[in-house]
Amino acid sequence: MSNGRSSVSISYIIIIGIISFTLAVVFSLISETLTRKLNSLVVSFAILLVIILINILGDIIGVAVTAASEAPFHAKASKRVPGSQQGVNLIRNADKVANIGNDVVGDITGTVAGALGIALASQIYAYRHDWDQFVLNILLTGFIASITVSSKAIGKKYAIEHANEVIFSVGRIMAWWEGITGIKIGKKSRCSKQK
Repeated sequence: MSNGRSSVSISYIIIIGIISFTLAVVFSLISETLTRKLNSLVVSFAILLVIILINILGDIIGVAVTAASEAPFHAKASKRVPGSQQGVNLIRNADKVANIGNDVVGDITGTVAGALGIALASQIYAYRHDWDQFVLNILLTGFIASITVSSKAIGKKYAIEHANEVIFSVGRIMAWWEGITGIKIGKKSRCSKQK
C-alpha cells in the first residue's frame, strides 16, 4: 500500500465473506468426497498435504505483498516485462491480497485440514481397532498444527527476504492466466502513479 491507506471497503468485506463461505464449503465437499469415495489412507494423506501446502503458499504471498517494494516493478513495467504490471497492482492492493492469502486461504485450508485429520483418524481406526480413536484424533491434530505452523514460519522468513521475487512470480502467473483466458484479475494500476 503505497499511500498507507487501506483499500478495504464495506462491500469488499461482504463479498469476501460470501466468497470465504463458498470456498470453505467447496473445499470441504471436495476433500470429504474424495476421502470417503477413495477410502485410501495414502490418498487422504496426500490430500491433507496438498491442503497444508495451499495454506503455506497463501501465507507466503500474503506476507510477501506487504514487504515488497513497488519501484522495481515500475522499472520492469516500463520495459513491458510480463507480470510487472500485475506486481504493481498486487502491491497497491496489499491489504486485500494479504487478507485473501493469510486469512481467507489460510483459515479455510486450516479448517479443512483439521476436518481431514479427523477423517484420517477414522480411516486409521478402521484398520487398527486396537488403537484409541481419541488419541489418534489428538495426535493427528497436533501433527497437522506442528507441520503447518513450522512450515509457515519458514515460509514467512522466505517471503520477507525474497518479497519482490515472490510477488513477481505471482504477477507472471497472473499475466499468463490473463493471456490465456483474457480475464483480468483485479484492477489495472497505472505506473504513472508511482510515488
